Amino acid sequence: MDDGSGFWIAAALATYCVGASKGGLPMIAMLGVPILSLFTTPAAAAGLLLPMYILADLYALWLFRGEFSRRNLTILIPAAALGILLAFLCISRVPPEAGKLLVALVGVYYLGDALRRRLVRDSRARPADVPRGIFWGALAGFTSYVSHAGGPPFQAYTLPQKLSKMRFAGTAAILFACINWMKLPPYVLAGQVTWGSLGHVALLAPVALFGAWSGHRLVRWLPERAFFAAINTALALLTLRLLWEVATAWGWL
Repeated sequence: MDDGSGFWIAAALATYCVGASKGGLPMIAMLGVPILSLFTTPAAAAGLLLPMYILADLYALWLFRGEFSRRNLTILIPAAALGILLAFLCISRVPPEAGKLLVALVGVYYLGDALRRRLVRDSRARPADVPRGIFWGALAGFTSYVSHAGGPPFQAYTLPQKLSKMRFAGTAAILFACINWMKLPPYVLAGQVTWGSLGHVALLAPVALFGAWSGHRLVRWLPERAFFAAINTALALLTLRLLWEVATAWGWL
């Protein structure tokens, strides 16, 4: 791992993205690992950022106290635990590009379904049902374990429910706080979180907390329509970026 000035700039930027995502801007969370991967391996980047996620989670739980969907959490948390277990058992057999492709396909599915609903003028809110919740929750746990990329499956399940922006953000904050705590033991066992990586926490902690604070302020300021438009736009851009990375890695371009 390169500990030069470039690494610290990237680490600070990635940590800010992590914190801002916990403040209610989940669409920028997935920038963290790619930014830090410029100076270290993706696995090491994921391990370095996990303590930052957990620290920002604690602040986010306080920020969104009382603003969440209890039914969604009851369904999604156990499902995410199943996804994390599957990812831990399969991680050595899953190429990084396959994980990226999985996340991208989730984005394609959600955006295609959202476009279909708009074209047929279907504005009905979908309820939080158990079968879909188990599927998308397990997928969120799986992709979050692989590369902190659980946002698209969560969004594919919750956005059609048309929750208010604060209930949406609060549900995301609590779910991913639980996911990150569940990921910690297998990350330690896999050697992705070490005493060396924990040594960066003290230096980067203020950046994570500032990110959470500023992200939460921005969420409260943004109008509801603009908030969800930003999430959909970021998901579309992220999906295109992941598809381009996979296509490049596999020699399709």
